[in-house]
Amino acid sequence: MLTIDIHTHILPEKMPDWAAKFGYGGFVKLEHLKPCCANMIVDGKLFREIEDNCWDAEKRIKECDHHHVDVQVLSTVPVMFSYSAKPQDALDISMFLNDHIAEIVHRYPKRFVGLGTIPLQAPDLAEKELERCMKMGLRGVQIGSHIKDDWNLSSPAIFQIFETAAKLGAAIFVHPWEMMGQDRMPRYWLPWLVGMPAETSLAICSMIFGGVFEKYPELRVAFAHGGGSFPATIGRIEHGYHSRPDLVAIHNSVNPKMYIGKFWLDSLVHDEEMLRYIIKLFGSEKIALGSDYPFPLGENEPGKLIRSLNFENSITENLLHGSALKWLGLEKNIFE
Repeated sequence: MLTIDIHTHILPEKMPDWAAKFGYGGFVKLEHLKPCCANMIVDGKLFREIEDNCWDAEKRIKECDHHHVDVQVLSTVPVMFSYSAKPQDALDISMFLNDHIAEIVHRYPKRFVGLGTIPLQAPDLAEKELERCMKMGLRGVQIGSHIKDDWNLSSPAIFQIFETAAKLGAAIFVHPWEMMGQDRMPRYWLPWLVGMPAETSLAICSMIFGGVFEKYPELRVAFAHGGGSFPATIGRIEHGYHSRPDLVAIHNSVNPKMYIGKFWLDSLVHDEEMLRYIIKLFGSEKIALGSDYPFPLGENEPGKLIRSLNFENSITENLLHGSALKWLGLEKNIFE
């Protein structure tokens, strides 16, 4: 059965020294200290160690074949969003990363689909880069769960991006980054265990309560990590809407539960019962395999949880490729 993984990350093997180029910090630098391995360094500190499957397309294909994954949807590592950079600098980084992903997709069109990144802190530049991404054959863009401290995804400043994405038929993948409260979570990897699910719920609630889905109903948006904490707290969210509409429903008067099934989630929940729950809540046609390849919080064997539960064939088809194709706006036969 055709299997598409909508949540995978990639970097170029070599990148400019952005800090040296732009004259200030906050950027990722790659240090290749030994074969098949590199360190991601931010302002002299280790951010993450990565292996060659983070940049080597041929290595990825071999691992995909081993895990029975036919197609990966490629997006950059969220730390590369560079939303705090000067607008033109962030655009330069985005274009570099997008050109790299587009080149891989063009080289292996039956194995990879590409999503770009755009400098959301500068909506006009972001809009033009989104248009360029689509002209290059990418299928949409990955964006962060927020842009600035005072810019969530409900900010009217970025509505032009959603409008353009809807017009172009561009898919949007929302990924958490710079997790809220991380200064209070210095131990136990809590920013990734607690902050990330909260960030994703923040993004979903912001788009619902900010009226994004109401204003742009044709927009195709998928959220990482099974929607984070949103599915488990929708009851509380709806109760807040009913009990304090003066605080909750100030920009959109529609019950938040009405938007369930209007957007997609990936399947990355690491738990049988949670996967069954989000399928029941959203419908299998809105849940797509996502593994977070090649990182340790991802699914070690992409698709294993879905296949192990022996759903009826129509549900399995939705989870492994049907939902992904609808979100991406693609037909199955292009991968055959």
